Amino acid sequence: MCGIVGYVGPNADGKALDVVMEGLARLEYRGYDSAGVALVTADGVESEKRAGKLVNLQDALDADHLPGATTGIGHTRWATHGGPTDQNAHPHRAGEGGRLALIHNGIIENFHQLKNALLAEGATFESETDTEVAAHLVAREYDATGDLTLAMQNVVNRLEGAFTLLAVHADSPGVVVGARRNSPLVVGLGEGENFLGSDVAAFIGHTRNALELGQDQIVTITPDSYSVTNFDGTPAEGKHYEVTWDAAAAEKGGYATFMEKEIYEQPHAVRDTLLGRTDVEGRLVLDDMSITADQLRDVDRITIVACGTAAYAGMVAKYAIEHWTRIPVEVSLAHEFRYSDPIATERTLIVSISQSGETMDTLMAVKHARELGAMTLSICNTHGSTIPRESDAVLYTHAGPEIAVASTKAFLAQITACYILGLYLAQLRGGTFADDAQSVMKELHEVPSKLEDLLGRMDRVKEIARFMADTRSVLFLGRNVGFPVALEGALKLKELAYIHAEGFAAGELKHGPIALIEAGQPVFIVVPGPGTPHELHKKVVSNIQEIRARGARTIVVAEDGDEDVVPFADEVIRVPATSPLLAPLLTVVPLQVFALHLSSAKGLDVDQPRNLAKSVTVE
Repeated sequence: MCGIVGYVGPNADGKALDVVMEGLARLEYRGYDSAGVALVTADGVESEKRAGKLVNLQDALDADHLPGATTGIGHTRWATHGGPTDQNAHPHRAGEGGRLALIHNGIIENFHQLKNALLAEGATFESETDTEVAAHLVAREYDATGDLTLAMQNVVNRLEGAFTLLAVHADSPGVVVGARRNSPLVVGLGEGENFLGSDVAAFIGHTRNALELGQDQIVTITPDSYSVTNFDGTPAEGKHYEVTWDAAAAEKGGYATFMEKEIYEQPHAVRDTLLGRTDVEGRLVLDDMSITADQLRDVDRITIVACGTAAYAGMVAKYAIEHWTRIPVEVSLAHEFRYSDPIATERTLIVSISQSGETMDTLMAVKHARELGAMTLSICNTHGSTIPRESDAVLYTHAGPEIAVASTKAFLAQITACYILGLYLAQLRGGTFADDAQSVMKELHEVPSKLEDLLGRMDRVKEIARFMADTRSVLFLGRNVGFPVALEGALKLKELAYIHAEGFAAGELKHGPIALIEAGQPVFIVVPGPGTPHELHKKVVSNIQEIRARGARTIVVAEDGDEDVVPFADEVIRVPATSPLLAPLLTVVPLQVFALHLSSAKGLDVDQPRNLAKSVTVE
């Protein structure tokens, strides 16, 4: 949603602004409608903020230097309450002379009532945001108590919604106080300096020693200490962990964009997600589990909850898990799940998929599932995030930081993790496919090298994308596991190129969507391998003939050696052969590359598409 950074350092260094701006640069993927900083200086709180991307704030700071400081907070915004303007940018200041500054990630749902009460008491507001309400409340409590931590404690229980708040005050130099409810906040522990951030990218250039905060907790940092309390003021403890990647992993590494870098990191993402999944006997093992093997063996229904790209990973998982385990699997969009009066029992397994582990719709679905008595398992890329902590079990992907807003390597890692889960359940349950788990895992371990081969073949895909820069509509077709791949290909094009794109199940074509086909209409067709059961390969080849006969321009994604598609394809994009259920790990890659390069050819911002944020932390 929004990116937040807090820093307290030694009295002599005065580098707070540099640290905060560095953190914001790494967090800009979380929101880029506006950005701002506030520093606690000898003369009080100094602040600067600007609408637009972070470069606008940097230009303003270059023109009007802020004094050196040892304490600072910073924010990069994805707008919710109030448009992306200078006035609505964070930090928001309150109190006499604006001596308190506050930043916020999330939504305060009852801000209207709180604001009306403050207006009645004579408060004035400069923005349209819910955040400024919190700033006024904390400033008033500070005036009453003289203690920033206590002021935060007195305010947070009056707020409804999901939020992370960070505050500094001119009368408490060397102190930053943060609070979190249903929104991410992590502590970075340094030597003589401490950090706060939406995620560890905010401070990874300075320390890998991190502290995971629990729900409804407040943290106070100084240069040499930190303390954690619950919202009611009782002492609490965070959970220490070490970040396993470094600052270089969050840099572009010579690629033109983060998305291109992340596409080419996909062999590593799949390989790393597969590492350590078997014991000495070759049997599959999962990560943090508080669900027993007997409970999982007794599962009679699985519901996957996710949003966007993660939901398409769940759709791939449905085909694989049902095939290997014979357990019925349903995929539910997380934002619809708890409003659909879902059926779940103690034998239901709810599997959530979220790259960030902070997706609010998915988090609320997990909480609702637990209220229904179901078992919950999270597939997540971010250690210490909220959704894994709220779940009974977690299976971590190991894709590393994904900075580009449009997901690529996290998608492949999520599919890989879903395969691992399905094979693990098959192993537990025994039966027809239990003995196949090791052979399928062996083939999964071959996928990274096939991805490397495939990524070396993308020159023609890039050319096609450049030639199609003026295209206004693209359709995608697939069957079986190729259907969610088609949906993902369409989504990538919508996200990055802002053009009409739709994905269809190829068999659905003749039931209506074929009316969209006209001369020159580009259509990508994801073709299952010739060995796919139920003659799906032949049926999709027939689909290609149907649309080609009506003037479509057919761009076919097909396995090496599949010659049946050649007479009916304007373009054939080849992928290495693999088992049908594992094919999405390969067939989606050309669609990612196509979307990336068509967007680039249009001169658009690939890493930060308009109106989007990496992690949607509001419902």
